[in-house]
Amino acid sequence: MKFISWNIDSLNAAITSDSNRAVLTREVLKTIASKDADIIAIQETKLPTTGMNKKQEAALNDFFPDYDYEWVSSCPPARKGYAGTMVLYKKGMDVKADFPKIGAPETMDDEGRMITLELKDYFFNLVYTPNAGDGLKRLKERQEWDKCYANYLANLDKEKPVIACGDYNVAHTEIDLANPASNHMSAGFTDEEREGFTNLLAKGFTDSFRYTHPDEKGCYSWWSQRIKTSKINNSGWRIDYFLISDRLKERLVSSEMIDSGERQDHAPIFLELN
Repeated sequence: MKFISWNIDSLNAAITSDSNRAVLTREVLKTIASKDADIIAIQETKLPTTGMNKKQEAALNDFFPDYDYEWVSSCPPARKGYAGTMVLYKKGMDVKADFPKIGAPETMDDEGRMITLELKDYFFNLVYTPNAGDGLKRLKERQEWDKCYANYLANLDKEKPVIACGDYNVAHTEIDLANPASNHMSAGFTDEEREGFTNLLAKGFTDSFRYTHPDEKGCYSWWSQRIKTSKINNSGWRIDYFLISDRLKERLVSSEMIDSGERQDHAPIFLELN
């Protein structure tokens, strides 16, 4: 089984815009399609509450004609066109989709941040974890989210194994970002966020990339768009993950980043399990 996860940073812009960034994004979509994954998880779709229009649906189908999909968008009282997630799965797969609310603070449960598919032998969860924000203004709420999410995954794991993925908005250890010394008070690398991720793993989950690349440095999944040279200099962060239930570790074949070319921001990540 093959899986891909990617924070696309606006599905609409990716498939309907003519900007240079949109062109680069579509090249990444072509790369993703060529991998022939069984399930593809997309974060930060930024779609309206009503979902895609016909033009967008047609454009998506051009890339992924062999897939069905489920989606969830931000809805009131949360901001419009914010966050949002989508999962594509091969036609003919027997899945049951759920759009869980986990008791998160503020409007986080209404921001379209999570989809869970139940399959015969496992759960597949995709998540777009809330960012602690500029000035860490949402750090306290982020800590509550982390606790709620960890408990949610642990409860799924009691029923059957879990494959979870997405943009977790945290670099877990110092080798997961290029410049740890200067970022200890930055969103995504605070002690509180790192502790939250440690707690999640302690519930019975394995960071698949770090399991297969225990000491490897310089492997990142995100480069800031605010700094034009961040990707050229590989000044990145690894904040996108495939997590698997501990009992799936022996089935792990590969966990890697997918080359996203010149495009900055997130790169897709890839998981293969027997």
